[in-house]
Amino acid sequence: MLIFNNQNELVAHLASVSNTATTIGFVPTMGALHQGHLSLLSEAVTNNSITVISIFVNPTQFNNPEDLAKYPRTLDADIEKIKTVSDKIIVYAPSVDDIYKGNTVSQPFDFDGLENQMEGQFRPGHFNGVGTIVKRLFEIVKPTNAYFGEKDFQQLQIVKKMVEKAQMPVQVIGCPIYREANGLAMSSRNERLSETEKKEAAIIFKTISHAKKLFATKSATEVTIWVKNTFEKNQNFALEYFQIADEATLLPCIRKNKTKKYRAFIAVFINNIRLIDTISLN
Repeated sequence: MLIFNNQNELVAHLASVSNTATTIGFVPTMGALHQGHLSLLSEAVTNNSITVISIFVNPTQFNNPEDLAKYPRTLDADIEKIKTVSDKIIVYAPSVDDIYKGNTVSQPFDFDGLENQMEGQFRPGHFNGVGTIVKRLFEIVKPTNAYFGEKDFQQLQIVKKMVEKAQMPVQVIGCPIYREANGLAMSSRNERLSETEKKEAAIIFKTISHAKKLFATKSATEVTIWVKNTFEKNQNFALEYFQIADEATLLPCIRKNKTKKYRAFIAVFINNIRLIDTISLN
């Protein structure tokens, strides 16, 4: 398995093994890999000549220094997991300096308002950090196809918007959420949960699944009130937000429109660990 820590060496290698017929599949990650990441990798391997995965905890997308410090870093274990998919996958595990060259700051982006909803309201600057690192990685890897999980649906829409505005020749592909047996969306942050907390966190998917049923006959406001009441009754969780939004614009649903696709988004804290999830409603 080829592992690169230096972008120049990675670029030179990719140039030496690719031609006009080669497709490069790319899975950008922050490591602490789980089955969800591996499902993205499998998709990339199946549909491309070459597959690259990046493992990089990007400092510019964390607005909480404590969250950055506690984010799990498990490179050796990650590499072993990657090998279970294929030992032909190329790993790019750069240092902060290799990416940012001593200037660890975000560049500003205009995502046509997608960045102002949900995560953008509670994590200021987050999506500028996401845009900065994804654009930089796309410039280095030059992928044909890039794979992202739908758990971070807002991020997925923002990356698509960034690619569209920068006119980058990359197809951004969203892949289904991979879940634990109890419905909890797989996340690197789940590693910080105790077994008891993991069991309790099943309430997140259970709640948004019921919200989907309610949305068939209730208004977005009524569903939102029900979700808030559900979490107010559970002392172990703090609901940061629940929002029903238009999938295309991410704007809140005020009144249902049969021509639009809606999605529920949720962020919840359990013992200071932040978990997000989402579900299509129609």
